[in-house]
Amino acid sequence: MSLGPAGAETAAPSPDNLSLLARITGVVFRPRSTFAAVAVRPRWALVLALATAVSFGASAGFLTTEVGQQALVDQWERTALAFGRPIDDAGYREMEELSRRFAIPYAAGSAFVRGPVAVFGIAAVLYGVFAARGARPAFQQALAVVAHANVILALREIVGAPLNYVRESIASPLTLVRLFGMLDEASPVARFFALMDVFMLWWVVVLAIGVSVLYRRRARTVVLGLLGAYVGIAVLLAGAMAVLGGNS
Repeated sequence: MSLGPAGAETAAPSPDNLSLLARITGVVFRPRSTFAAVAVRPRWALVLALATAVSFGASAGFLTTEVGQQALVDQWERTALAFGRPIDDAGYREMEELSRRFAIPYAAGSAFVRGPVAVFGIAAVLYGVFAARGARPAFQQALAVVAHANVILALREIVGAPLNYVRESIASPLTLVRLFGMLDEASPVARFFALMDVFMLWWVVVLAIGVSVLYRRRARTVVLGLLGAYVGIAVLLAGAMAVLGGNS
């Protein structure tokens, strides 16, 4: 049994009968009860492998097209400029060559970093923080929670790839900056909102729900804490880009 938002008990799915598909859809539609089952039987390898493979497939499918390769070059150039590193013609041609030669390795590396590397890193941080406070759940349980939350980021890649192809851009099409079209894109405020991705915010909330279930904390407190950390990182990045790249 797990506690709902109002404190009422809600039946969690049987962990022994919860299939991979049920866990994946449960993360999207029933995160609290799904994480309750995942915490009891912390299986993480298959869902992490599947989410990583999906992310790689969506990214590789886009980056192997001419549109995707040009979008990757443009993204590299914008990132360099944001941190105060202008790209000359020779540098631009070099990036074009790199985008053609290394599209698949780049997609694989990105998927690996966003998948296993990030999942193990975040799980280690969560486990360390709560273990220091006397929490008893095992590292494998924290790993399972983070791996299942990663389903949201895989879904982000599936939704984003076709939209990026149409837009001819690798930048996320689902950031809050699109609600503020009047902002100068080089301003710190615009850069901050460009880092506020709808799917990333969804992922933070889902992860917080999983953490609250695993460590028996109030979901609202954990959500606010993780959202605060995400916003804080975005503020620091936007500030760094403003300092290094200037505001114009």
